[in-house]
Amino acid sequence: MTKARRPRLNAVRLGPRGAQTVVLVHGIATDNLTSYYFTVAPALAAAGHDVVMYDQRGHGRSERPATGYRLEDFTSDLAALLDGMDTTGPVHLVGNSFGGTVAFDYALHHPDRVAGLLTVESEPPTAAWAAKMSTLLGGSAHRLRDGRALPWIDRTYGWHAARLVRRARPLLQETTIAADIAASRIPAEDRWRDLDVPVHAVYGATSDLAAMAPRLASLLPDCRTHLVPGHGHSVLVGDPRTVGTLMLDWLRTGHRQRTKARA
Repeated sequence: MTKARRPRLNAVRLGPRGAQTVVLVHGIATDNLTSYYFTVAPALAAAGHDVVMYDQRGHGRSERPATGYRLEDFTSDLAALLDGMDTTGPVHLVGNSFGGTVAFDYALHHPDRVAGLLTVESEPPTAAWAAKMSTLLGGSAHRLRDGRALPWIDRTYGWHAARLVRRARPLLQETTIAADIAASRIPAEDRWRDLDVPVHAVYGATSDLAAMAPRLASLLPDCRTHLVPGHGHSVLVGDPRTVGTLMLDWLRTGHRQRTKARA
């Protein structure tokens, strides 16, 4: 069997080379690296960090293959990206939404290459997560076939939301992403209890995912959580100052402060 060619990924790098590397991983479908570029990335670079952000396969300016969208494909892309870059020591991973799930998966399989993990509105991959994501993606693709969908989104959520959805439509309708996510490799839950990477999980206090906070704190051996009041799933874009401050504090000292005694 011929191995599928890895798609070309669009990446942007800010800040000084040779400094502490921070890799920003964006969410799925309607997201791309600009959600970082116009929010927290400049502040991270100005603070002296080597900031790497990229468009995941099928998103932004990266290539969009027809197939190959299992979680492990996204994780493999991240590994290949870092292999091809001149980075100093283990990197810090920041993941928003689905990007946080990719970051969790990468940290689980490459813990020696991760200094710390900060996630925003994210959860580790589980069978329930894969089923939920597949249903959401498949349902979105189906609804967008209705010609009334985009005008309704424009009227209800504004032109910017409609533009994001319009850009996501080829990924949702012309690829196998929904089926592939459902077929993703899912780690056994017990493996998370041995994750030797410090984690800081940030959630919007009004988000449905905020309920993940106590669950993560009990599942992971070294995890702290933070709820941002007055915000939901879009907290990264809605309150970049608060999220950026949390990231900078975490990068300065937070990842070094173990939350639980380890044997």
